[in-house]
Amino acid sequence: MISKKMKGKCVAGLPWLLVFQALVLFFVMAMAPVAKAETVGFDGLIEPRLVVKLGSATFGVIEKITVDRGDNVKEGQVLASLQSGVEKATMELAKTQAQFEAAVEARRAELEFAIRNQERRKELFEKKTLPLQDWDETETRRILAEISLKEAVEKQRLAEMEYRRALETYRRTIIKSPLSGVVVERFMHPGEYVENQPLMTLAQIDPLYVEVVLTVANLGIVKVGQKATIRPESPVGGLYEAEVIVVDKVVDAASGTFGVRLELPNPEYRLPPGLKCKVMFHR
Repeated sequence: MISKKMKGKCVAGLPWLLVFQALVLFFVMAMAPVAKAETVGFDGLIEPRLVVKLGSATFGVIEKITVDRGDNVKEGQVLASLQSGVEKATMELAKTQAQFEAAVEARRAELEFAIRNQERRKELFEKKTLPLQDWDETETRRILAEISLKEAVEKQRLAEMEYRRALETYRRTIIKSPLSGVVVERFMHPGEYVENQPLMTLAQIDPLYVEVVLTVANLGIVKVGQKATIRPESPVGGLYEAEVIVVDKVVDAASGTFGVRLELPNPEYRLPPGLKCKVMFHR
């Protein structure tokens, strides 16, 4: 049996024990959300930076397609071409015509001769030994020679413009990649007629975008330029660093949320877009 003296000591110490336990429980509960936020993070989705449905600038029959689904492409790489025999021949003809300089050289020589002839006859005209009619004819020939040279120069300029137009028409039959990335899907094949439909879908996956939706309670906490750690879902896993580039300035009233976009470098295409991930913002 417990003596009255020991019983008094236990009763007297009981409030201090309860206070100590309450303090410990308070600190554990206070730290629990922080630890959870740091280890779990916010739900995010990894997406391509850009997705393009590649089409043709002109109508025609596809002659060849050089890439297929899953292939890597570079910006400016030729991906497909249309049948362009007529356009190519027109371009070459216009190029040849634009390079003709014989007409201009001939008109320039005529003008130079007319100027020399006028200078020789001017002295005779001033000495009253050349009739006015002959002098007028000489000056008129010089003026006509100047006009002929201007006309030849303008025709050559028009030929050069026609060549540039023909060249652009031919270039429209060659379809190049507007970005560096991968071919997501291919819709058409050589021999098919392309009009308004896309030939393929391209995706730029370096860098990637990470889209996160946060509650209004986090408004003002996340800022542009802030760093974050990205942890893709299994089996990819790993930790990657991203940077906040967009924080929506308008909150969705219905859900009480706003969006945040991060830029995630992906130089070796290790991370495929479409993965879910956890985003842990650095404080």
